[in-house]
Amino acid sequence: MTAIADIMQTAPVIPVIVVDEVEHAVPLARALVAGGLRVLEVTLRTPAALDAIKAMKQVEGAIVGAGTVTNQQELADAIGAGSEFIVSPGLTESLGKAAIREGIPFLPGIANAGDIMRGLDLGLTHFKFFPAMAAGGLPALKALAAPFGQCRFCPTGGITLENAPDWLGFDPVLCVGGSWVAPRGAVDEAEVEKVAREAAALGG
Repeated sequence: MTAIADIMQTAPVIPVIVVDEVEHAVPLARALVAGGLRVLEVTLRTPAALDAIKAMKQVEGAIVGAGTVTNQQELADAIGAGSEFIVSPGLTESLGKAAIREGIPFLPGIANAGDIMRGLDLGLTHFKFFPAMAAGGLPALKALAAPFGQCRFCPTGGITLENAPDWLGFDPVLCVGGSWVAPRGAVDEAEVEKVAREAAALGG
């Protein structure tokens, strides 16, 4: 089982993906992986999401997980679809314990010190800082990370190609989550691959 830390260090950007139609899933995954972004977070925001996860797993090199997982039923559905990691917008004790019990790499969302302490109580040290820009941006994360030296973060929410380097320049940040690399709708593979390559290069 791959650890969440390893997944977060695979590429500097994790695409946050919303799939409306299953036929878009494979071309999108293929283009992102070709561009160097192998870790794919498919959000459970559409009816097509679980089928999209199953489809994307067929793309060689792709590491496919589920995002927007908010409860134990969604966790079970995501694992059933073959998810290799789980991302949630927040952290509840019941979801955290369930993910740990399943032994699946888990990246819960946090926005304050109480959230981080709840995670640490469960033995978690890697978190999604969400919503990154709305929650105060990089200055907020720097202040929040200071008392928690053992923690590592993936800021998501309002991250762009332009501001990603600032976030990635902060040591406790292992990667960022971004939707800009994975536009909704029909897939222009050449364009997505080009944008993915720019994002993958941010890791310098």
